[in-house]
Amino acid sequence: MDIKIKVNGTLICESVSPDLLLLDFLRKHGCYSVKRGCETANCGLCTVLLDGTPVLSCSVLCARADGHEVYTLEGLQEEASGFVGFIADQGADQCGFCNPGFVMNTIALLRENPDPSDDEIPGRKLMPVFRIRRTAPGNPELPELYK
Repeated sequence: MDIKIKVNGTLICESVSPDLLLLDFLRKHGCYSVKRGCETANCGLCTVLLDGTPVLSCSVLCARADGHEVYTLEGLQEEASGFVGFIADQGADQCGFCNPGFVMNTIALLRENPDPSDDEIPGRKLMPVFRIRRTAPGNPELPELYK
């Protein structure tokens, strides 16, 4: 089937298999920030913005993105740079495997609500950075909310 998807501002027209996942399409086109993790739509490593909304690309068929706009971290470097620097300054940076999904979800949240309270952060206990930081034994800086 023929599809047209705007990826990070560039229109891609291509013939694809009807069962091709968006994740595989994006990686084929050089978007390596999109990671394959759990393959069960649980971890968030494959998060991309589809028409501005975060979706898990491991559970979206490429055909569903036909005629739409997709952004990955590669296309949002400028917007992400301040937040990525903040993560590093706080000592919350990760190995780089989790960060892209975390950053994509944070960008989407901050676009919708530039100053969210803790209660307005959906799934805050499940965010990858906190999940990993929780495993650090005796981490006194970790807020009670995330323990």
